[in-house]
Amino acid sequence: MDTLYLDANATEPLRPAARAAAIAVLEAGGNPSSVHAGGRAARRRLEQARDAVAARFGARAQDVVFTGGGTEANALAVHGLGRGRRVLVGATEHPAVLAAAPGAGVVPVRPDGTADLAALAALLAEGGPALVCLMAANNETGVLHPLAEAAVLCRAAGALLHVDAVQAAGRAALPAEYDSLAISGHKLGGPAGAGALLLRPGLELPALIAGGGQERGRRGGTEPLPAIAGLAAALPEAGEAARLAALRDRIEAGIAALAPEAIIAGAGAPRLPNTSSILLPGAAAETQVIALDLAGVRVSAGAACSSGKVGRSPVLAAMGHGDLAGCGIRISLPWDVAEEAPERFLAAWAAMRERLGRRAA
Repeated sequence: MDTLYLDANATEPLRPAARAAAIAVLEAGGNPSSVHAGGRAARRRLEQARDAVAARFGARAQDVVFTGGGTEANALAVHGLGRGRRVLVGATEHPAVLAAAPGAGVVPVRPDGTADLAALAALLAEGGPALVCLMAANNETGVLHPLAEAAVLCRAAGALLHVDAVQAAGRAALPAEYDSLAISGHKLGGPAGAGALLLRPGLELPALIAGGGQERGRRGGTEPLPAIAGLAAALPEAGEAARLAALRDRIEAGIAALAPEAIIAGAGAPRLPNTSSILLPGAAAETQVIALDLAGVRVSAGAACSSGKVGRSPVLAAMGHGDLAGCGIRISLPWDVAEEAPERFLAAWAAMRERLGRRAA
């Protein structure tokens, strides 16, 4: 039987339109900074992609900065907008944001994984200009932060708000108000190697990577045009929320029936339609991931960016799950997941649970 891929939050399968767009650019060649005909044609393709990203996310084309991925987009925002400001980060932020802001103040989360807005208000009240970093959707649990409310608090305090929308873009509604917002192409079904930072109109920031003045001087280096074209081509195809939510709910209902002791992290909060974080007491996350992989089911635990390591999840720990923070796996349904996927996963998960139970006995 074919492998069952349920790790879309690590990377989505490449969408056909994105593949075709990337290949077309690779075959055409050209550097968008060249002034000859080939360069001008490449520039047109770059600006067409910029227009597509801007239109999809309600931004102006001149406020879209292409990067090499979501990590770079986050780092550009934090290093650029955080200069001279206190940086505050959510307790469950992605490592890309945490690594860019060592020593930042931490906004705790509630047990359901959503940002504690009262705590954020108290931190902002301590005074001084601040940059607040809150992800739109958590990569492990799918929990959506109350960004509209957070934006009101930031605006009242004169703080800037950076939103890591890498997981949410194409899967959930994005905030109407932000100062910067990061997306990544391969999380949308485009090729890896391209991302974008969207800026509030009129907001500028210094380059993190200096170079030849590309991207209006905000990101040096030749733009990764094939990946950017693939990102733009993937955008119209993204948006399978209703179908994925129904499949996710079938998985979670099956888990509840099979194992009353299992916990769905963040189940009481608004979440991405494709994501479940399943905690199985007494079963280490790494053991579960390996056992399911041997059964042909590919899932993950924690952020795929953590150098392939599996351990106690800081996200689940911040939500108050204690020792169970090392017992969670993430199911994230891809855009092309089959209708029978929930039953296939549940059969493999039930067999794994039974084997682990027998060993424990």
